[in-house]
Amino acid sequence: MRTASLTLSVLLAATLLSGCLSDGARMAGSSGYVAMAAEGEPVRVPLFVASTRRGEVSTDDGRAHYSLTAIGVPPGHQPGAIEKPSFGSADRTRHFTVLSKNALDEEEFLSQIASHVSGRIGSSRDILLYVHGFNTSLEEARFRLAQIVSDGGFSGVPVLFTWNSRGGLFNYESDKEAATVSRDALERTLLALAKTPGVGRVHILAHSMGGWLTMETLRDIAIAGHPDLDGRLGQVMLANPDIDLNVFRQQLSRIDPGHVSVFVARNDRALTLSSRIAGARPRLGAMDPEKPEDKAELDRLGVAVHDISSFSTDFIGHGAFAEAPNVVRGIGARIAAPRAQDADTQAIPDFRGQDTGPTTPTTPPPGGVRKVETAPLPPVTAR
Repeated sequence: MRTASLTLSVLLAATLLSGCLSDGARMAGSSGYVAMAAEGEPVRVPLFVASTRRGEVSTDDGRAHYSLTAIGVPPGHQPGAIEKPSFGSADRTRHFTVLSKNALDEEEFLSQIASHVSGRIGSSRDILLYVHGFNTSLEEARFRLAQIVSDGGFSGVPVLFTWNSRGGLFNYESDKEAATVSRDALERTLLALAKTPGVGRVHILAHSMGGWLTMETLRDIAIAGHPDLDGRLGQVMLANPDIDLNVFRQQLSRIDPGHVSVFVARNDRALTLSSRIAGARPRLGAMDPEKPEDKAELDRLGVAVHDISSFSTDFIGHGAFAEAPNVVRGIGARIAAPRAQDADTQAIPDFRGQDTGPTTPTTPPPGGVRKVETAPLPPVTAR
């Protein structure tokens, strides 16, 4: 199994830098993409959204529609939390809020992403695509990505792919069907993002059932002849993935496992329930690296594995990837890891409204994208 190391001092430095303030101003993240905020005002986090949710389109046919949405992260925000009102309306100075939303057609969506990438340097040219899981509302998905961007210090362009989850504990089967019908839209979105002029890498963070949707889509893309998004695929981070272990092996057979990281939690009760629904078939995200038989299975997969069981923040144990500050900061550090081959690369548009692309090659070195492990997220030891 491939492993690497990142010292705790580097992680601490990244955390401190992401919190640096001056002249009474606050900012989330470590780039100009996340806007500065005056004292007492929310930090504005712009998100590009591709959605197949029912209610925003006339039919539930899996076709995506697009928007640019700004989320306000309140002053006093605590890492790992999504501050919401207990009752009544949200207060932008105390809670996550939607500050604005602009509907876009597909051409505008891709054009605006390209304009946000343009002029960036190194890993700030990267895109982070978040694919949520089962029982997730649109509001929760938007707020969660904004929280991850804020807490993780992501300096690139965040994109949310949101599918028609009904947001109910007893809607598992209907959610699985909704995820399935969204595969084509996610494939179209991923291929388009990879073709964004000047883009560095397209990273994917997928949670729970969103991990299954992501891997199914990447498998289809690989079969179609683009196994690494034509050199643009970055980190594929599967948080508590709700994927049958044998299904995952088939999916992974089409994809370079060097791109893939799996965050597992043996105390994930949501995945325990999913396993029961599936006839006691083991779920990838609930594997226990401390069990010899599970460790042997994980070793054979060849992916980076992180045991986040000890970071669980509630009884369910299904959301530590975003709710535990050390974990979300570790994810941010993983994405932000410098790539020597294009650290100084800049996307520069020309004056004809086209993009010349990166000023230096961005083909990954042999062996794929370099993995980064942090002290709070020890990998499974290689055999």
